[in-house]
Amino acid sequence: MNPEVEKWKAQAAEIEIIRDDFGVPHIYGRTDADAVFGLLYAQCEDDFNRVEQNYIWATGRLAEVEGEEAIYSDLRAKLFMTEEEAKANYEKSPEWLKELCDAFADGINYYLYTHPEVKPKLLTRFEPWMPMYFSEGSIGGDIERISTKKIESFYESWMELPVMELLEIQKKEEMAEPQGSNGIAISGKLTKSGNAMLLINPHTSFYFRGEVHVVSEEGLNAYGAVTWGQFFVYQGFNEKTGWMHTSTYTDVMDEFKETIVKNDGKLYYQYGEELRPVDSTTVTLKYKSDTGIKERTFPMYRTHHGPITHAVDGQWTASAMMWEPVKALEQSFVRTKKDGYEAFREMMDIRTNSSNNTVYADAEGNIAYFHGNFIPKRDITFDHSEPVDGSNPQTDWQGLHTVDENILVLNPDNGWIQNCNSTPYTSAAEFSPKKENYPYYMSKNQENFRGIHAIELLTNRKGYTIDSLIQLAHDSYLPAFKALIPGLVNAYNSHDDKNPKLREPMAILEKWDFRTSKESVAMTLAHYYGTAMGQKAKQPAGISDMERMVYFGNHPDEGLRVLEEVIDQLENDFGTWKMPWGELNRYQRLNGDIVQEFNDSLPSVGVGFASGRWGALAAYGARYTTSGAKKIYGTRGNSFAAVVEFGDTVKAKTILAGGQSGDPKSPHFDDQTERYINVNWKDAAYYRDDVLKRAQKTYHPGETE
Repeated sequence: MNPEVEKWKAQAAEIEIIRDDFGVPHIYGRTDADAVFGLLYAQCEDDFNRVEQNYIWATGRLAEVEGEEAIYSDLRAKLFMTEEEAKANYEKSPEWLKELCDAFADGINYYLYTHPEVKPKLLTRFEPWMPMYFSEGSIGGDIERISTKKIESFYESWMELPVMELLEIQKKEEMAEPQGSNGIAISGKLTKSGNAMLLINPHTSFYFRGEVHVVSEEGLNAYGAVTWGQFFVYQGFNEKTGWMHTSTYTDVMDEFKETIVKNDGKLYYQYGEELRPVDSTTVTLKYKSDTGIKERTFPMYRTHHGPITHAVDGQWTASAMMWEPVKALEQSFVRTKKDGYEAFREMMDIRTNSSNNTVYADAEGNIAYFHGNFIPKRDITFDHSEPVDGSNPQTDWQGLHTVDENILVLNPDNGWIQNCNSTPYTSAAEFSPKKENYPYYMSKNQENFRGIHAIELLTNRKGYTIDSLIQLAHDSYLPAFKALIPGLVNAYNSHDDKNPKLREPMAILEKWDFRTSKESVAMTLAHYYGTAMGQKAKQPAGISDMERMVYFGNHPDEGLRVLEEVIDQLENDFGTWKMPWGELNRYQRLNGDIVQEFNDSLPSVGVGFASGRWGALAAYGARYTTSGAKKIYGTRGNSFAAVVEFGDTVKAKTILAGGQSGDPKSPHFDDQTERYINVNWKDAAYYRDDVLKRAQKTYHPGETE
């Protein structure tokens, strides 16, 4: 008998998985490692496809599945960490963390062993060093900010991207569906029960995270969302604390233009008075082709600033970012076991939260906001928002800011904290931090319509319950259109020779209360109009989404022409412009594919929610569509969400877009769709008695029906 299989079976016998009536896995283990083993096994049951895909991408092997066009994504991964470096990071991890990494690999491998019918696309065996590549739960994390197009241009031809191509990429990024999240913490003095509450409302790609509950006899009892393939609850709660992450505006990445010198055939870079050798290695990457697997070998260059990723002004440029996978993985896991503010605050001293802020609440009644916790110290005489001179030692990072030096909000007198990827300087009304107290790079002072919406809803309100906070998080008002539409209406009314084609649409828009619903024709007109203005109308360069809509509202010069084109488009696509929003704005999930193909002729469900671009807290947006599909299909926004109330016991309600399983044959593939659309969230079963009452299936990993 295979000793490894015997070991897996022995560990599986220590683990219990209880599936509740929504398919949520409640995993119980004696040790944290047991719980991790069971957690990864359960994730593979729900969506092995996404577990595998995340590690194909993270470890730099995407081109072996998707072809040569993905090879620069793989090179990016290897520039920051090779497989050898990942293994070395695993080896230097503390023993307890190595045990969790071992359990991660064992749980997945045992799943594959017990499910021979599952055919991986590439990864037939998972290794304990793999989590080093995927140590923080953000969607893509910091590394996705490094442009693969720039890497391609540099490593193919040592060139910069042409200005026109850069502008095209920038325009595409500006018009993409906004990414982000909402976190709201409410003090007990504003709640009906007197207990603190937390809204956990990440906006991600649909089906990007599963809902889990993981428990051990070593103090782990965490409930929430786990990014497929990770062994820690990324956004969630335990009995005493809750944590919600929002993408941050903190400047945590810098670019250093290096002065390269060639001497005796070797590469050096200038640093002060010295010449330092450039770290030069090669990497061979595989990629799929029509004739089988092929290989390409690339050089890889690094300085002490980081890997060379592109060129700026003809100079090789290194990208610096937080890259401490062991500490990041440690922080991601230990966060889930903290039992109050003091312990949580101490955990933040690990300082590897680079891509996100944290909105926090606990059973002691505390609410807090941590603005990231990895923020390099810089010399403020340099503009680090632009590439700086890497040969000047004064441009180097000078250590990290302490958590106390960073932006921190704790128990503000107004009784609430909000962050919707907007400025922290409005996070707690008049009790917010003051911009002048922090260096310029600590945060942009940039608002968005979701932030404005949240502040309006939270001001002078009290008596919150779990249900009323859920309703607040779905408020249908869209402040972007209050900024955008009145100017258009005024422009139309100011003309003596009014275009008769626009008379009825304008009457509808003029009477509109700027609220979205499935029945609203005004919502359809406004969405298409606002989108078209962003794509077609003249606008100042370098402005934010919110500033763009305010600008168009104040300068509606091209608006009447654009609206007429919108009317024509709707009539061409649907035969009439009088389309209720729910007829166009659809939810469709036909299979478990990671990239969904949409089809107007197949079943779908109308949705009344709207894009976060317009200030919708319950964001519902499309990032891509399918050729031939005319309707709008949601792909991202509210995906997993929860409202948690802390007290003598913890209570929560949660929702998932679609359902827990990625398998269309599972009853939990789409059993939350109607609940999601109708704002009918389910109770979370946290305590074991409640879990047992709702248990549908209880088993050990490896057991079959």
